[in-house]
Amino acid sequence: MSLGVGVHGTTGPTDVFRLPDLWQLHLYRYTADLHVDGEPHAIRPGYVSLVPPGAEVRYRYRGRSEHLYAHLRLPGDGDPVAVPVVQDAGALTPAFSELLLRAIASAPRGPRRADAEVWSALWRLAGMAEPSRSDSRPHASFAAAVAHIESHLAARLPVPEVARAAGVSHNHLLRLFRAETGVTVVAYIRRRRMERARHLLRESTLPIPAVAAAVGIEDLQAFNKACRRELGASPRAVRAGSGEPS
Repeated sequence: MSLGVGVHGTTGPTDVFRLPDLWQLHLYRYTADLHVDGEPHAIRPGYVSLVPPGAEVRYRYRGRSEHLYAHLRLPGDGDPVAVPVVQDAGALTPAFSELLLRAIASAPRGPRRADAEVWSALWRLAGMAEPSRSDSRPHASFAAAVAHIESHLAARLPVPEVARAAGVSHNHLLRLFRAETGVTVVAYIRRRRMERARHLLRESTLPIPAVAAAVGIEDLQAFNKACRRELGASPRAVRAGSGEPS
């Protein structure tokens, strides 16, 4: 229903909100104190909050404070997922930020694409909340590499660049991806590009050349071949509902 960049703390140290019918999704770029229906939460840069409709939200700022936000309605069907009010996005912060920034940028001309980006952010948030054993959590360097890949799918992604972003050697990165995903870095990038392409073809009104560019494949013939190989159908057929997930 509404999304953008919120700037607060410039006219006073506190704000109080209550949205009776809308969920509030925020990605913070500052340190502040947050109370949701009286429950205290500390927020820091990279923290994400999801507040249900009707809850009273009270902020206490420490100067100028900027966050990305989306105010949204959610359908009442589907399986419930328990999500903490506040979570630390950690290494996933760049990818989370990219999703919301793309939603904000596309909203004026492509509301369906904005919806798709916000849904992607919500699923990422739900995934962060899933319980996991301590010994099954991804390696921090692997998480950093994935965050870099998610933030740069529209650009060239040479493996040495991903390794530098993760702070590990090329060979160590290859071992991490084999251990965590069972595939090479290049195969993982190719898979994620086609998963995002399928998502944009199905859930947005972007022209096919724009979808190809958004996943780093500017040559339409190459994009068509990649869709047929990875998704089992041409881009137009995938958009129409054919094909399978990569």
